[in-house]
Parts: sequence; C-alpha cells; structure tokens
Amino acid sequence: MKSLKKQRRIQVVLVAVVALVLSTGLIGYALRDGINFFRAPSQVIAEPPGPNEVFRIGGLVSEGSLIRGEGETIRFSVTDGGAEVPVTFTGVLPDLFEENQGMVGTGRYVNGVFEASEILAKHDETYMPKEVVDALKEQGVYQEPES
Repeated sequence: MKSLKKQRRIQVVLVAVVALVLSTGLIGYALRDGINFFRAPSQVIAEPPGPNEVFRIGGLVSEGSLIRGEGETIRFSVTDGGAEVPVTFTGVLPDLFEENQGMVGTGRYVNGVFEASEILAKHDETYMPKEVVDALKEQGVYQEPES
C-alpha cells in the first residue's frame, strides 16, 4: 500500500514539473516578439544588428535631416552625439515630433537604414526617454532642461 502512494506521489510531481517546463517554454515563445531591446545610434553603428532583429533606437532628431518624401514616407537621422543613423518611417508622425527633440523608434536595421514601424516623441517640453538621456550622457552631450 505504501509503495502505491509513493509511486502516485512521484507521478504527480513529474507531471507538475513537465507542466511547469512546458508552460515556461510557451510563455517564452509567445513573448519573443514582444521584447525589444534599446540601442543608441553609436551602438547600432558599432555592432549592426541583423535585418530580422526588431529593436528600439533613440536619440535626438538631427537638425536639417528631416525630409518629407512623396506620400507618407519621412526620412531623418537620429543621433546620440557620437553617431548618426538614417531612419525611414512610413506613416503619420506624432504632433510633437521635430528636429533637435528626443525620439524613440521601433523597427529593423536594413542595409544601413533603420526602417521604423513606430515612432514615439516627447510628450511635453521636458520629457525625454530615460534610455535616450543615458545614451546622451555617455556621449557627454546631454544638457539638463531649464526649469
């Protein structure tokens, strides 16, 4: 009788472990496309990611680089003070998007151009994403906003 209880307990533990491993694997598989790593333009130039890797890039929109093309395609460059990365975006830009302002874009780096699928801009006159501030501080070009 004790042997049967012990055997049943071992089976329950094994089923629980298999279920835990399977559920962890499924969660990881489901989240693989939802995890986007942030990179500064200097990091992108130093170690270019593969064309299928989706990531976020952030920095300041370079002055004089904003070019509105035919239709909804917009071209500009983003910089962290150490490097510039050309960006293309097809769609409607946020209202607060402009040159010399902070931005974060999500997309892929293909043939030396970041093809953005989403662009985020600052939401008030003092906001800049933390990742962008950190990257600009590393380059020594960040200036504290005036109060």
